[in-house]
Amino acid sequence: MADAFDTLPEQWNEELKDETGAALSKSEFKRRQKANRVAAERAEKAATKAAEQAAKPAKEKEEGGLEEDNEDLDPAAYRENRIRAVTLKKEKGINPYPHKFHVSLSVPEFVAKYNDLEPGSQLQDVTVSVAGRIYSKRASGAKLLFYDLHGEGKKVQLMADVRNSDLDLTAFQTVHNDTKRGDIVGVVGYPGKSKKGELSIFPKAFQVLSPCLHMPPKAHYGLKDQETRYRQRYLDLICNPEVRGIFYTRAKVIQFVRRFLDDRGFLEVETPMMNLIPGGATAKPFVTHHNDLKQDMYMRIAPELFLKQLVVGGIERVYEMGRQFRNEGIDLTHNPEFTTVEFYMAYADYNDLMEMTEQMISEMVMAIKGSHKIQYHANGHDQPPVEIDFTPPWRRISMVSGLEEKLGIKFPADLMGPEARKMLAEQCIKHNVNCPSPQTPARLLDKLVGEFLEEQCTSPTFICDHPQLMSPLAKWHRTLPGMTERFELFINKREVCNSYTELNDPIKQRELFQDQSAAKAEGDDEAMFVDEDFCTALEYGLPPTGGWGMGIDRLTMMLTDTINIKEVLFFPAMKPREDGTGTA
Repeated sequence: MADAFDTLPEQWNEELKDETGAALSKSEFKRRQKANRVAAERAEKAATKAAEQAAKPAKEKEEGGLEEDNEDLDPAAYRENRIRAVTLKKEKGINPYPHKFHVSLSVPEFVAKYNDLEPGSQLQDVTVSVAGRIYSKRASGAKLLFYDLHGEGKKVQLMADVRNSDLDLTAFQTVHNDTKRGDIVGVVGYPGKSKKGELSIFPKAFQVLSPCLHMPPKAHYGLKDQETRYRQRYLDLICNPEVRGIFYTRAKVIQFVRRFLDDRGFLEVETPMMNLIPGGATAKPFVTHHNDLKQDMYMRIAPELFLKQLVVGGIERVYEMGRQFRNEGIDLTHNPEFTTVEFYMAYADYNDLMEMTEQMISEMVMAIKGSHKIQYHANGHDQPPVEIDFTPPWRRISMVSGLEEKLGIKFPADLMGPEARKMLAEQCIKHNVNCPSPQTPARLLDKLVGEFLEEQCTSPTFICDHPQLMSPLAKWHRTLPGMTERFELFINKREVCNSYTELNDPIKQRELFQDQSAAKAEGDDEAMFVDEDFCTALEYGLPPTGGWGMGIDRLTMMLTDTINIKEVLFFPAMKPREDGTGTA
């Protein structure tokens, strides 16, 4: 914590200088103002506490053999005191970080096994050894303390009584005075319940396994500051036990998808994270450099092209669960790295995959939430929730005809032509839809779909039959000229799945790659490169195949009622701090 600054004026002005003579910024001035205010408040608290201590009778002081945690200290001073205590132990030959502590039961196992004990009962002939983190500490006289011990999302009380301890009174008091909130401890004792019915362990032996050198946020208030929560996720998990539930739900989503695909004969594989060409999706890639090869490479934006090469090689049902990297914006639903699952299924088309998608996700929601209908606070927890109904079958909207119906117009047959581009641009202007340059037909169409079709998709809805110009890897539609056999699944107005009947004509694929290359030449950073290796693989024969991809993060957001993608990522991308540190 910063020191107080005695010479600070009441208001900032441009003439202010810091200690080095450099101009004092307004933000630094505010920081110093806050430091002064905090220092004054702490000084006042310290003076009040000292006065209270001085007013206590001498006899009371002598009887107070057990100390409460001194959390009125400045956090920096608290940390210094704890480091000093740890150093002192080391100097005495005591290891403050033991190598091993035998645990016979985890905290959840202990709670499950002994929760039905009667109030006041004690199983003194049973010995258990349990470890966890101290969340609260309460002294009751000179010989008894109560702790709340947490582990793996569960809590148990410790009733540390000198009468049950293997230590004498002085050693008992020393051990417990050295124990602070946040410490990880191991206890050996017997189970029981207090007279009030609180499940407890009555320790015979008590050992600090890893001291917490920092002052944890107080349990009553928790940790609310979002930036601290995301930058120090470990502290978020310590202070806000409900957060772990989000990540357990995320794991259930991943486990369900794996089980669903494994049960249908799919093989899980891994494909390269770095590529010479960033293929498989329309997105702006991250660039890295390979020192040994002396060339730039791209972090993958999708595993699609590799997975389809495996289908060419005869692995007819294949999937990959993993990270993708896209050098795009950070907002409530986008993170530069995110988790997807993609699968490819020979001899299937997009109609088969729509049915699989309905079955997979509806069964998943039922398994995790116990109902097909969920309440989701799409506009924040201070606003009424929306109901999302996952009951199949789901609504289907054909993209171009659906957009024509909404706009009350008819698009030209050739959506790549100048007439179509002009009409799309005019519609964007007419309806105040922003489409930054380059205004290619694909980008203009995508913006209009987002404004008029995606907004209808609160409950799961398939937007189908995308134009070929938006889908260079999808196969042409059998009955709709210029369109493809593709669908995107939208839930709560956000894309969750993308799927299509795969294009397996290598000649047509090269032509579409070249169209994408032309869009890239116009300045579209998200357009695809020409991937000759993939085209060569297609020349060996890709069977009729259905391909499918889903974002794990957004689906998890809906199933955990969170509106910020950072809530479902342990370590989300963060802007650097002002000092240039902490980018994750």
